Amino acid sequence: MSRLVRFWRSTVGKKVVMAATGIIGIGFLVAHVAGNLLVFRGPAAINGYSAFLHGPGAELLWPMRVVLLVALLLHVLAAYQPMRLSRAARPHDYLRRQPQVSTVASRVMRWGGALLVVFIVVHLLHFTTGTLRPTGTFVRGDVYANLIGSFRLWWVTLFYVVAVAFLGLHLYHGAWASARTLGATGDSPDPLHRSLSALIAVAVWFGFTLVPVVVLLGWVR
Repeated sequence: MSRLVRFWRSTVGKKVVMAATGIIGIGFLVAHVAGNLLVFRGPAAINGYSAFLHGPGAELLWPMRVVLLVALLLHVLAAYQPMRLSRAARPHDYLRRQPQVSTVASRVMRWGGALLVVFIVVHLLHFTTGTLRPTGTFVRGDVYANLIGSFRLWWVTLFYVVAVAFLGLHLYHGAWASARTLGATGDSPDPLHRSLSALIAVAVWFGFTLVPVVVLLGWVR
């Protein structure tokens, strides 16, 4: 246990935890996108998928939720604690910054990550528990109707599109950084060339953005 505590308290340990939990999150997001795209096959497909997860698949769903929750908490803590220590060591920021090999995605990771935490909470309260009801109604088990009703509201779609854009940026840097931290990739002469992380980020961003946009445009009813 003491080794585990020392590992967690070390900077390297936090980076490894952040990378490992990030990989878990990426796997979930890819599966989530695939499930969302069932909306194009009609209500029977996506509602049947939901019914399976909450019926026969419940034995897998709840352990997965626990793993995701623990991974999210560890990911946030592993990101927040080093940031707090860094600010304590340098209470005054640089007067001028000149990024050389960093990307926009890496420079917005901190506050973009905070936005994503808020988005996750809102998303769960919206589509999982039905606590937030922008349309005034929430039909438990009818995922299709809840999606269509919500994304017909322009401001709901805008909120999701903006949040998912930050998710794409987070994935672009996070997938690349996770692979390097875990030793899956070595040093590169071109640190800004990140084909795989770009592919993952664009695929997840496009999949999550597509559904609300086509519903708002009336292409899916």
